[in-house]
Amino acid sequence: MSKIVVIGSSNTDMVIKTNKFPIPGETILGGAFFMFSGGKGANQAVAAARMGAEVILICKTGNDIFGQRSIDEFKKEGINTLYIQKDTGKASGTALILVDDKGENEIVVAPGANETLSNIEIDAAEKILATANIILLQLEIPVESVVYAAKKGYELNTKVILNPAPARQLPKELFPFLYLITPNETEAEILTGIQVNGVASASQAAAVLLEAGVQNVIITLGAQGAFFKNNSHEFVVKAPWVKAIDTTAAGDVFNGVLAVEITSGKNWKEAISTACKAASLSVTRMGAQASMPYRKEVDE
Repeated sequence: MSKIVVIGSSNTDMVIKTNKFPIPGETILGGAFFMFSGGKGANQAVAAARMGAEVILICKTGNDIFGQRSIDEFKKEGINTLYIQKDTGKASGTALILVDDKGENEIVVAPGANETLSNIEIDAAEKILATANIILLQLEIPVESVVYAAKKGYELNTKVILNPAPARQLPKELFPFLYLITPNETEAEILTGIQVNGVASASQAAAVLLEAGVQNVIITLGAQGAFFKNNSHEFVVKAPWVKAIDTTAAGDVFNGVLAVEITSGKNWKEAISTACKAASLSVTRMGAQASMPYRKEVDE
């Protein structure tokens, strides 16, 4: 069984469906309201768990009803919650999400306790990090903690995957610790300065990341699929066409499933193809964790 440690955020997502996004200063009437468990770290942990992996989540919540609700949900998914800490001085992370009738979204996140995840929590889990197949990271926790966790994973000979979202600049020292980085087009441009608008520009951006020290690069291209490049191979894996209802957690599904497939002995094309299928399934449903498919659904 794949053993994956996810280090990242846990949020409660509050979602409103709307025909259109408001402009600054405008109040509009929306449609249905939903509340889901979310946060990129938590989302990716659930996605991996539903594919059959042994998942350990390292995160921080507030000592409040939202945090306890999230922990209860993780336990239902079979996720190991022993390394989740409660911060008594911060609220649990919260995200406010608008989803329009085309399935596109706008999101504002209040990080709360996610901002306090530090080296202390990472060091406390060193034994589990050493026995993991993969450490999966994102950027909704402090960058300093991401660098520290990636370095520790590298020193422990554990593969480190970074999904560099939300988009931001990253310190150069981080890249040599990474087995794989998985930006989307916008994130790839922020990291490399190259505008990604197709396969040729994706290849150029990936080359910059490889030169920085990353071993493997996947640039996700939305409905077009994903581009892969390392020092030996480069190719595109197409995604199946679906009618999108809510794209909120598609990237998180892709990364969680990809991590499982990599540890299952699949080659890069097979692993990316399965991750694309799972992400495509997820956008046909509402919510973040609620939309995530199980192994049986993806296989079918």
